[in-house]
Amino acid sequence: MDEKIVIAETCIGCGRCVRVCPSKVIESGRAGHPVATHLRRCISCGHCVAICPTGAFLHADFPPERVHGFSRGELPSPEVLMTLMKARRSNRALSAEPVPREALERIVEAAHRAPTASNGRGVHFTVVVSPEEVRSLSLFTLEVFGRAARMLENPLVRFWLKPLKPHLYDYLPVLKRLQREFDAGNDQIMRGATAALLIHSPEGSSMPADNANLAYQNGSLMAEALGVSQFYMGFVCNAVRMSKGRLEKRLGIGGTIHAAMALGMPALRFDNYVDRDPACVDWR
Repeated sequence: MDEKIVIAETCIGCGRCVRVCPSKVIESGRAGHPVATHLRRCISCGHCVAICPTGAFLHADFPPERVHGFSRGELPSPEVLMTLMKARRSNRALSAEPVPREALERIVEAAHRAPTASNGRGVHFTVVVSPEEVRSLSLFTLEVFGRAARMLENPLVRFWLKPLKPHLYDYLPVLKRLQREFDAGNDQIMRGATAALLIHSPEGSSMPADNANLAYQNGSLMAEALGVSQFYMGFVCNAVRMSKGRLEKRLGIGGTIHAAMALGMPALRFDNYVDRDPACVDWR
């Protein structure tokens, strides 16, 4: 295709592409037929191709083999989707069985399908499956937390910092407990997970943390649907923020890790879900 966008003669002038284009690249022309203008503003979101009822919209970034029809009857009902979200739990009771490669690939694909700011697609994934590399995530976290604990315990630091930020000292027992448990053979960071999904963005990406956490939620729900246990690696993410760039450098990751998911096959499964307190909602 010589041009980025071509509108074929099968166009019926319904105007749907004009209405959905987020960058206002598509405008109504004569007799209501769309025309492509300001092509440099196109963010290649694919809305125009996906909305066209006659396949008249031809986009260089979406050749026919990348366009797929589907029936809305194939989609899960709101009740089924809500049950999945109610059933999703951070299950840390894991077996030693590795997560199948196919399941990991589907979780990554689901995460990759999440929306991103201006369709920048600036979300990258690193899947850690080597037992040594998985263990290294705990070791890195404990190393960072150990330095933080020593700093907090420094008498001079404690003298001026505790009155200003007393909440930091609430975490000191937690940091020490994590190290004690690890030394005793009970890793409270990775919890026996056999894989980890690190979600990161290159420098200069638009809204990288937002994009990464949107991707995480997609991946989390796919993991639940596949019967794979997952939990948010909060300790690791905190250590990443406390020691900017160090884990990324160790793993050869360009950019910054913004979200991380521990994955494993469940040793136990939940057969019930529990109701939460009502949501705090302010209707305006």
